[in-house]
Amino acid sequence: MNNGIADGVWPVMITPFTENNTIDYDGVLELLHWYDSQNVSGIFAVCQSSEMFFLTWEERLELITFIRKNLPSKLGLIASGHVEKDLQEQIRQANMFIETGIDSYVFISNQFASQDEGDDVAKKRIETLLSNIDGNSFGVYECPYPYKRLLTPELLSWCAKTEKFGFLKDTCCNLSELKAKIKAVEGTPLKIYNANAATLLESLKMGAAGYSGVMANFHAGLYVWLCANYAKQKETASQVQDLLGMASIIECQYYPVNAKYHCQLEGLDLNLFSRVQDFTQFTSSRRLEVEQLRRTVNLFETLVLGK
Repeated sequence: MNNGIADGVWPVMITPFTENNTIDYDGVLELLHWYDSQNVSGIFAVCQSSEMFFLTWEERLELITFIRKNLPSKLGLIASGHVEKDLQEQIRQANMFIETGIDSYVFISNQFASQDEGDDVAKKRIETLLSNIDGNSFGVYECPYPYKRLLTPELLSWCAKTEKFGFLKDTCCNLSELKAKIKAVEGTPLKIYNANAATLLESLKMGAAGYSGVMANFHAGLYVWLCANYAKQKETASQVQDLLGMASIIECQYYPVNAKYHCQLEGLDLNLFSRVQDFTQFTSSRRLEVEQLRRTVNLFETLVLGK
């Protein structure tokens, strides 16, 4: 049985790079301390936001080893890196990730079966993985790349009843589907973390355990506040939700470069280099949008939350 994943906010960690296109470990260390300062519950590392599809196996293992070694003491750590097509290689790499001491290994849902295959194939693949990986705490991330495979409530319920799964990063962005998934895992160790800002408040009311998404790289503190206070400060929670939903449009702008720029505005010494996006296309107008978003959030925190 898994040991349980804490409720709350789990940022999807970005990866800083040097001008020589290597991982900037000084930047990684700064990020870890920044996440810690935002009072998040833990970090989801080596995920799509980490540009995991553009990291070599050696880089993925080195990165998670460094993060585990330098993780602030109060933070949890889950990680994926589940990008290989070969099943035996998936198993080998997952076992090595688990050996680093992470709290939970996170599978990518689209690796369970191809786009034209059903839940029966996915279930058999999950059974094989669980039988051959030496771990007792797993998660699933409904990653949109290379294609988005949403878990059905039925398959999710089956996963939950194994008592080996404790985390789902849900990307359905649909409240009726979220409600069905939350009901499907009632009474099990599996918790659902919404990746979608616009539906977050309502999903928390339904029983979602928290937030794990892109926008925790911009203003994680607001997500922490909402997850902790939505039930007892309902009017203010509604106002926070309105801001978070509108602010999340920045996701569609030029991520993850814009998140790295926001981190610069927060005082972190990060470069804008990315293997996913050409940072030179992060125009002056896009920079202004990020700056204006940050000032708006800061003003909101002062006027509404009294920070």
